[in-house]
Amino acid sequence: MKPLTPTSNKWADKANHNRARMLISCPDQPGIVAAVSKFLHQHDANIVQSDQYTMDPEGGMFFIRIEFDLPELEFKLNALKEDFAVVADQFQMDWRISLAPKKQKLAIFVSKEDHCLLELLWQWQAGDLYADIEMVISNHPDMRELVESFGIPYHHIPVTADTKAEAEAMQLEVTHGKVDTIILARYMQIISPKFLQFYKNRIINIHHSFLPAFVGGKPYAQAFNRGVKIIGATAHYVTEELDGGPIIEQDVQRVSHRDTVDELKRIGRHIERIVLARAVSWHVEDRILVHENKTVVFN
Repeated sequence: MKPLTPTSNKWADKANHNRARMLISCPDQPGIVAAVSKFLHQHDANIVQSDQYTMDPEGGMFFIRIEFDLPELEFKLNALKEDFAVVADQFQMDWRISLAPKKQKLAIFVSKEDHCLLELLWQWQAGDLYADIEMVISNHPDMRELVESFGIPYHHIPVTADTKAEAEAMQLEVTHGKVDTIILARYMQIISPKFLQFYKNRIINIHHSFLPAFVGGKPYAQAFNRGVKIIGATAHYVTEELDGGPIIEQDVQRVSHRDTVDELKRIGRHIERIVLARAVSWHVEDRILVHENKTVVFN
């Protein structure tokens, strides 16, 4: 069977090769927007989109995301960054500039459930997910044929309590330097602190509850036992705190006392796949700024 590939022209008109994104977080004070706008104007850049948010105009944090066009940007990018460092130091900015057309490289981790994986594969194949899926890694062999039908490499790395350290070493060997972000698409393993240090704020997990409710295992059973009337799903960055990292996206759906645990799972699968796909899309489009244990999402 011929491998499936992304629709080649889906993003062709959207990928302006002279476009970049600037993301900034810093203590709020007067003059930030003016300084950034003046800098870009002085460097012949044209701002095409700007979003900003302040936690508190007096003593809070300020966040801004700017998209701009600059002719021959790829050749000017390093000099632009060097020059902007002066402005950044003045305002104590945490900042980054990235090329909009440059696709992030993703690795998807999965166990036995395929619904979140399939949603990402379908969106990637349709050209709706602007990224390159470099590989899928699983602790089970079940989805090899499915993944390889998309022309994507599949790595089966078994994990047990006794072999977890060795398995993570193998995962790092195949991902380190090859991917920008890791997606846990119902990967039913806890990621160790040692692994996390290589991908800070670059591992996205989907948890099958509306966090902070029902942390940990079997959240649908927990929800059923509690008699909830709404269930949900949460996409978040992974930290050392179990299911406690910065939340990117959430959604919910109403349920009733008539729904069994299996029915809650069925309803939840749809929520999970949509929530995770949104979070991944916003991440690869540089729409998320992390501050402490929160996110600011410009969508």
